[in-house]
Amino acid sequence: MRLAERALTISASPTLGIDAQAKRMAKEGIHVISFGVGEPDFDTPQNIKTAAEHALHNGKTKYTPVAGIEELKEAIVEKLKRENRLDYQPNQVVVSNGAKHSLYNAMQVLLNPGDEVILPAPYWVSYEEMIKLTGAVAKVIQTTEADDFKLRPQMLEAAVSPRTKLIILNSPNNPTGAVYSREELEQLGEVTAKHNITVISDEIYEKLIYDGQEHISIAELSPELKELTILINGLSKAYSMTGWRIGYAVAVPAVAKAMSDFQSHSTSNANSFAQWASIEALKGDQSSVAHMSAEFARRRNYMVERLNAMTGIHCNRPGGAFYVFPNVAGTFGKRYRDILIRDASDLAAALLVEGRVAVVPGNAFGVRDFMRMSYATSLENIIEGLTRIESFLAELE
Repeated sequence: MRLAERALTISASPTLGIDAQAKRMAKEGIHVISFGVGEPDFDTPQNIKTAAEHALHNGKTKYTPVAGIEELKEAIVEKLKRENRLDYQPNQVVVSNGAKHSLYNAMQVLLNPGDEVILPAPYWVSYEEMIKLTGAVAKVIQTTEADDFKLRPQMLEAAVSPRTKLIILNSPNNPTGAVYSREELEQLGEVTAKHNITVISDEIYEKLIYDGQEHISIAELSPELKELTILINGLSKAYSMTGWRIGYAVAVPAVAKAMSDFQSHSTSNANSFAQWASIEALKGDQSSVAHMSAEFARRRNYMVERLNAMTGIHCNRPGGAFYVFPNVAGTFGKRYRDILIRDASDLAAALLVEGRVAVVPGNAFGVRDFMRMSYATSLENIIEGLTRIESFLAELE
């Protein structure tokens, strides 16, 4: 049986692959500390689970409209107005099976073969694969650690070509944790508006932001940018609802309808009772979000301090999400016993097998000198994992 060409071009998710290997080792009795997959270690708040139970007991278990139940779309519209200063209508909202699904739908209805997508690196692993599946081309722009991994307007301007169709912005960013300020987004917005470039704004980590910073959506900066923006968000990260699979996209009506029509022929609606629970997440008690964010900030501070004290590593302080992205180039060219560390992939492989610590190499995110470490795990695990990394580094020669 021959696979389709598009299937042959797709790479498996490195983050999920590393997590799977760590779990296999755990089944073999090897205790692995995982800094791999981006999933909060907190339970879903009880009020949300209770709302799901109530929906189940009341028969909310059937098909819903493809783009989501009206009550949830209205709750999303209210949330966007209340928290993001954005006015939308329910017919502009499409609820999908997670923010990843929303991103996939958006790219499928927007991109044609040969279109170019400006993709700042480091980037989340699935963006490039989704672009490939449309036949479009990712035009990767390397940002710098000195610039806190942020795309600058002059870099964007230089990358624009007649084939440029859209740009992907992700703030707070996965994997770097970088957060764009209002001024920085305004500068990028001037370029996108000038060239009429569609913006996919991935805001899934918007509630996990630290040091008094404010989340800004590029869509709120002007009516013109709002028209150009497809806003992507979901419930997974802020409410620890990763397995519930509820994400959403908000766009101009024509794009929203196209995404809904496309989804109608793939997955149909998102989980019915999870949609009802998501209304409670958006409209109910938010104290769990504040608690989780405060705990993530505490863990982040500890990790950054410990990592910056290690030989061969230095690490920026991320402004949001729940990842640190340390530069590990100082370990390259060294050996751990008979293992040569040539890049972050070699380091990650050696750390997993020899150090019993799972991290994701920067190669997965379009860069080679870094590795991503999630602090969505207990402080106890963080302390033990960093101690193991420290011991591993001490043996490098």
